[in-house]
Amino acid sequence: MKKAFGFLLATAGLLSASFSAQAQDNIPDDMKALMTKYTCIACHRVDARLVGPAYKDVAKRNYTDEQIVELIYNPKPSNWPGYIAMAPMKQVPKEDAVKLASWINTLDGTTTKKSTTKKTTTKTKKA
Repeated sequence: MKKAFGFLLATAGLLSASFSAQAQDNIPDDMKALMTKYTCIACHRVDARLVGPAYKDVAKRNYTDEQIVELIYNPKPSNWPGYIAMAPMKQVPKEDAVKLASWINTLDGTTTKKSTTKKTTTKTKKA
């Protein structure tokens, strides 16, 4: 009985590892390289909760790219109750953080770029 249970656990572990590797296949190579370099991939997945929220769940929050960059540098655990607090990732260069944030925001299903920059319009009076 113990051998059968051990075999079952080992099989479940292998399936889990295989699933994790496959789950990362849908990440573009340039983003996967950045996430590996800065260890994002250790805690986050595209579609599944791990230590941190899934990237798709972050995208659903409608943060701007700039807000995601700020959260990379200064995480706010109160934004994600039930998760382990993320360590500030201040070692990530701004250029790379912006690339990661922009990619994360593509996962929300829209094609619009998110930015805090607001367009202003001026109204002219007709005489």
